[in-house]
Amino acid sequence: MEILRTEDLKKYYGSGENIVKALDGVNLSVEEGEFAAVVGTSGSGKSTLLHMLGGLDYPTQGRVIVDGKDIFKLKETELTIFRRRNIGFVFQNYNLVPVLNVYENIVLPMELDGEKPDKTFVRDVMEALGIYGRRFAMPNQLSGGQQQRVAIARALAAKPAILLADEPTGNLDSRNSQEVMGLLKLTGEQFGQTIVMITHNEALAQMCGRIIRIEDGKIWRQGYEK
Repeated sequence: MEILRTEDLKKYYGSGENIVKALDGVNLSVEEGEFAAVVGTSGSGKSTLLHMLGGLDYPTQGRVIVDGKDIFKLKETELTIFRRRNIGFVFQNYNLVPVLNVYENIVLPMELDGEKPDKTFVRDVMEALGIYGRRFAMPNQLSGGQQQRVAIARALAAKPAILLADEPTGNLDSRNSQEVMGLLKLTGEQFGQTIVMITHNEALAQMCGRIIRIEDGKIWRQGYEK
């Protein structure tokens, strides 16, 4: 079942001779439970695409449909609530709250939304990511790889329709990058999570189920390249 779709998605900056076409008519479809990597060089439009998919920025033209909802038809407050409840984010900066422990960081978004965390599910996610034993640790007591696992757990815990990861291993060394990618793939499969990951790393992209290549704001190839 399709969980995410874009239609003629465009994002332009400037005008006339100075116009920059960050996205130039992107049509994309992602199935529920899929792990897709969006690959491109710097300036290709891949991060702009992620911001559009997550409702973090508005397009110049086009539509983004998440779980059947045309997100840019929502009012700003409605979009904020929809995003919080349906879209999980993992960035290369872990964005953990330093005065909260691991468990508190994971459940914070749900508590801010007035929701009661599913404690059994949260425990299952932490165990799958190998951080349950560190649930009372503070962020400054964790390695970079462990902090990114907490960030992934936080994104998964609310059971979002899609999880968007923007260069999630960008601040990690090679060994930790491989470990985090493996865990991201494992948890995606274990919990049936749809994941779209932005990366410039070809080796990491090869670990995903599908590779989508973007250049000059356009998708020029997508498929199963293994």
